[in-house]
Amino acid sequence: MKQFEGLCWSSFNPGTFVQLLNNDEEAPVVHAEAGEYGQWFNLSAEGRDPKKQVRDFLIVWTMPEHISPSFARLLRFEPVSQDALRREVDDFSQMVLKMSGRAPLLLLPLWVVPTWHRGLGALDMAVEGGVGRSLLEMNARLCANLRGANGIYPLNTSKWIECAGKRAFQPKLWHMTRNPFGNDVYLEALRDIKAALAGSAGKSKKLIVVDLDETLWGGLVGEVGWQGLRLGGHDYVGEALQDFQRALKGLKNRGLLLAVASKNDESVALAAIQRHPEMILKLEDFVAWRINWKDKADNIIELVKELNLGMDAVVFIDDSEHERQWVRHALPEVYVPDWPTDKTLYASHLLSLRCFDSLQVSAEDAARTKMYQEETSRSQARSEDASMEEWLAASDLQVTVRRLEEVDLPRVAQLINKTNQMNLTTRRLSELELKRWCENTGAAVWSIRVSDRFGDSGLSGVLSAVIDTDAEDAVRIVDYVLSCRVIGRKIEDVMLHLAVEWARSLHKANVLATYVPSDRNGVCRNFWMNSGCAWQKENSTFVWPVDQTHFLPQYIQVRGDLPDGQGETSHQRAEGVRAHGA
Repeated sequence: MKQFEGLCWSSFNPGTFVQLLNNDEEAPVVHAEAGEYGQWFNLSAEGRDPKKQVRDFLIVWTMPEHISPSFARLLRFEPVSQDALRREVDDFSQMVLKMSGRAPLLLLPLWVVPTWHRGLGALDMAVEGGVGRSLLEMNARLCANLRGANGIYPLNTSKWIECAGKRAFQPKLWHMTRNPFGNDVYLEALRDIKAALAGSAGKSKKLIVVDLDETLWGGLVGEVGWQGLRLGGHDYVGEALQDFQRALKGLKNRGLLLAVASKNDESVALAAIQRHPEMILKLEDFVAWRINWKDKADNIIELVKELNLGMDAVVFIDDSEHERQWVRHALPEVYVPDWPTDKTLYASHLLSLRCFDSLQVSAEDAARTKMYQEETSRSQARSEDASMEEWLAASDLQVTVRRLEEVDLPRVAQLINKTNQMNLTTRRLSELELKRWCENTGAAVWSIRVSDRFGDSGLSGVLSAVIDTDAEDAVRIVDYVLSCRVIGRKIEDVMLHLAVEWARSLHKANVLATYVPSDRNGVCRNFWMNSGCAWQKENSTFVWPVDQTHFLPQYIQVRGDLPDGQGETSHQRAEGVRAHGA
């Protein structure tokens, strides 16, 4: 993962925080600078950042009394107009919106007051002039003002304060150095900030592989039978394990995939999942399982291969210290968190993990398990003696092509950032960066949606192209990205056809695609090597001459915003022809 360059602007002295952030050894690596103390507002001015023009992120961390004169008076129990408080929050919101143009990510810790300031005591949340109530309303108004702004993420500072407890605020440090917080607050903050940065780079985890005995339920199912398991009932351990299952199901609802790796007889373990009345997780909540007596590291390798993911996408959870240590040793890319021995802590420990943090949530995320199960159905439906073309022809495969719209921007950026295998360049960029790149280059960007008789895979591909400014009379493909769920269904050919037809509509002679190798995108290179394009080894570029027709597979129906503007389906135009090289 790359090093993130950032800047922290604050209404207090952020030097200690920036030093801790830069020296923290956990990934990702960060190098941040501290803006001049008390000059945070200069960043919203029209002039450029005097220290450095290109940044990956900004942190804007302020205290409410430094932003709002009315709130400062409220802390002194002076009469304050609520309208004035709201106006000052709105003014600050506008400054933040102006700052957002300086970096693709702006992280904004919300306002807090020292824990020792009691406000109006029991009345503080009950009356309009209460410190706590006013602060709650100010933070809510700030979040509402910034809702929908690309790249701005308010952070829950109160959780950092809660974790730090009595050490959160340091009056002596404030008077000596203008630093209000203790290091415990900063350590919690930097962990959340690093998780956000990792999520922005598509490094959040995607698959949770979980053990069964003494992990998902209490007891060994092979010895006590499913009827004898500790799960639910009037048993505090059984109830705690149900809460753990609820937490796993909640993450599944967020878009995480669940799988099982367990040393057991498969029929016995599956019977427990299907028949135990206290099971929260059902068989349909899991995308795959390996329940056998094989090595768990080998089972994880098989699961990852089946789901077409990378090892760095996996979290492995097991009650056994031996199994955890072995998987850490055998599969160093897999994240294996330390796990508590006390089962009542399972759920809270799972939900405290930051490795699942992502800066984008889409409808496709919530439906991810269903999509993977549909892919399993596709694989099972394909008979061994049927050719790929025969199988695809029977699948009623449909592709919808749409030029990039604002509503698709989050999912398109997410797909670019999270896709590794079928990704021409594996470049990473935020929603804001993608939007600005399109505006500055005049790029054409298409979203690719895929469905068939087994289900809807949703937005599964991204193609972007520009008129090449260096090569004469050519169009250059920049983003060629396809979800691993639909690789091998000839959608790859549809995307290349789309680029060729766009070049043809512009009367250009060639389509160029420069491959940038990574440790994961060899499958993309293999496609292009077999695509029929000419390969220029010296500059790692594939070339398709536009005067050479690129045919669509006849069994794929293609609809939507096609470059030639002809018809709602390309199936009619492709009748009787076949894909190049098919």
